[in-house]
Amino acid sequence: MKKQTTAIILTAAMGVSLLTGCGKQEAAPETAAPDTETAAETPASEEEVSEETASGESVTLEFQQWWEPELPDGVLAEICQNFTDETGIKIELLSNPYADTKTQIAAGASTGTMADVVGLDGAWVYDFGRQEAILNLSELMEADGYDSSVISNPTYYNGDIYSIGVVNYANPMYVNLDILEQAGVEEVPTTWSEFLDACAKIAENTDAAAYAIPLSTEAPNGIQNQFMTWLWGSGKSMLTEDGKPNLAGNEDLVSVLELVKTMNDNGYLSPGIMAMKEQDMVNEFENGRLAFMIDGIAHLTLIKTEAPDINFTVMNYPVMDGYDGTIGLEAASWGIGIAANSEHPEEALTFIKYLLSPEVGAKLAEQANGFPGSTEAKPDYSANDETFVKVYEMSQNSTLVNEFMGAPVAEDLMRSFNEQLVLYLDGDIENPEDVLTAAQEAWDAQY
Repeated sequence: MKKQTTAIILTAAMGVSLLTGCGKQEAAPETAAPDTETAAETPASEEEVSEETASGESVTLEFQQWWEPELPDGVLAEICQNFTDETGIKIELLSNPYADTKTQIAAGASTGTMADVVGLDGAWVYDFGRQEAILNLSELMEADGYDSSVISNPTYYNGDIYSIGVVNYANPMYVNLDILEQAGVEEVPTTWSEFLDACAKIAENTDAAAYAIPLSTEAPNGIQNQFMTWLWGSGKSMLTEDGKPNLAGNEDLVSVLELVKTMNDNGYLSPGIMAMKEQDMVNEFENGRLAFMIDGIAHLTLIKTEAPDINFTVMNYPVMDGYDGTIGLEAASWGIGIAANSEHPEEALTFIKYLLSPEVGAKLAEQANGFPGSTEAKPDYSANDETFVKVYEMSQNSTLVNEFMGAPVAEDLMRSFNEQLVLYLDGDIENPEDVLTAAQEAWDAQY
């Protein structure tokens, strides 16, 4: 098992073990739920608040993230206001969709103007750590005396924690059932051949596209979320046993490339994918123009709010014909870090600890349809959407994996692969082996 994959699997195991009402908890002895007047809701002690705050000066932390648009209205603002009421530290939310947030945070990293607290994808951590744009959280937590062992999904750079997953996810495939019915597809596909058959019927009988891979080089996470997922779903890997790139000569990756090329050549993919970002894909799905998409379960609330009449469900990724092993399911997280340019790192850490505290962490996980970032949080999912419960059940029977998490310059790895894939889909490269050879050379240089 690869090092990166193993980390995600262990994280997922810790995350799903926290679910209550859905199965037995075996990872830790059962503990009582935190009292609302203690635990997370207890006002921070004087030691947790800086001298500036204690002396009466108002501290305001900017918090830049994509979380608020994906949560029910008012949830994150209420959590931040409760934090302010308890500590006196104000939180200014800077909220935008994922792709825009990444662009803005990257710009702030280059100019030293990052928000104090930033939402982080695990694939960004190596880059920002190398730029010294984000702080070493291991050092901050050690100085603070915080027990980091309760963190279920940290992301490391050079052996230290630089990002903490506040909410963790499994990313399923969404499917518009009305489009399938209109196309004459009676069952959701479970194999690649069944998927291509469904795509053909969708193209012939509807005005919708079957699938989408966002291939904008500005935000190349489509390689992670909508391309490599076809590989991981069938239990295959893009890495060697010791965690190095395994692209050139990888017959499984050749098969994925050929699958995507077939979709593209037959008109099954959404128009404009070369400039498409993930939010554009979600918009296509919400507007009934896309039958299938692989996306985070965090978007569940957003989709149901913006497209309440859409008839959809979630499903496992279709697998290679003949594969009968455990299905892989991509893992992701809402990570969080502290900017190196922040003037208030201690207050920022106090805020992160608050988000990870038992009651607040449980509330975030429940509202975001995810798994908590702290082993001390005990969410109650009994009131959650049935679609989320279905994803949870899928995750129990799947291997959760993301081989880009914590990889060196993961964004650059995705971008270089993205560039070769675009050339292949456009016909400028004819042999899929040439795609993988060129990508291998680019990845080897980064490793």
